[in-house]
Amino acid sequence: MASDTYHEPLELLSGDTRDMHRALVSLMEELEAIDWYQQRADACADPQLKSVLVHNKNEEVEHATMLMEWIRRHNDHFSEMMRTYLFTEAPIAGIEKGAGAGTTAASVLETLGIGSMKGK
Repeated sequence: MASDTYHEPLELLSGDTRDMHRALVSLMEELEAIDWYQQRADACADPQLKSVLVHNKNEEVEHATMLMEWIRRHNDHFSEMMRTYLFTEAPIAGIEKGAGAGTTAASVLETLGIGSMKGK
């Protein structure tokens, strides 16, 4: 079996669910590799080896990011959450408190009493 982390019989799962599982398991593996390479680089005394380990870690970051984008494109709720939380300077927990339909980072900042710096 390709994955031993299925929790339901494979024949009951749709192709979309199996593909999402592949992406999620792959993402977990990439994140684990990032962590391992970072720890090894931190512990490494040899500068050349450290450079190789950091390079390898950065490659894993690229792979993880590609998987996150695939997940975003194939799951509407992930896409919505990514659009809400990523690439914003708003306080992360504050976004959830102000979350709702049409909530944006700018509207959360406004709710928190932080206005736009544009035009000032």
